[in-house]
Amino acid sequence: MSGPNIAIIDYGAGNLRSVTKALESLGAKPLVTSDPKELEAADALILPGQGACDSAMVALEAHELTGYVQKTIASGKPFFGVCLGLQLLFDSTEEGNADCLGIIHGRVRRFPEGLKVPHMGWNTVELQNPEHPVFAEIPQGSHFYFVHSFYADPDSSDVVAATTEYGLNFCSAIAQGNLVATQFHPEKSGPTGLRLYANFLRMVGSLA
Repeated sequence: MSGPNIAIIDYGAGNLRSVTKALESLGAKPLVTSDPKELEAADALILPGQGACDSAMVALEAHELTGYVQKTIASGKPFFGVCLGLQLLFDSTEEGNADCLGIIHGRVRRFPEGLKVPHMGWNTVELQNPEHPVFAEIPQGSHFYFVHSFYADPDSSDVVAATTEYGLNFCSAIAQGNLVATQFHPEKSGPTGLRLYANFLRMVGSLA
């Protein structure tokens, strides 16, 4: 599959290699970069994530990418956040009480006491917005792979694209205009995860 120019944001952390390999398996040639000029030239951006919100925000600031990410999403360029890349989009987090990017109103919360954390392994995802092009041909109740100890709690249910049950029913994907993000890792979720990335590539191609 040839297609749009995809850039993966490198802020010194994140699950870069597996995301890159997943996109390459679909025929894409993603560029991993922290250079704003290269990011600006891309048709779409992916923000991977691994680790803690507070240290990730420090890394984004150190690479002078915080304002850039905010402006890019506001501009309408297609954007995909993965795991921590979803949580960073919110206003704030209980993980270190860092201020996050403030793109989606809400807070990232710790799972309740008594639940084993991290929530790790395969779990079902119930689509709340199955008509969204990123979820085309993704069956309801599909299994995706999770690794996280905190969950996103948006102020508005309008942005919730999918939910998952783990002690409580939490938001496992968001979609708002050009922005899509998942708490789960599509790149670790087998053929269904690759289908989701392929759908994103098609969506970007139709908008580019």
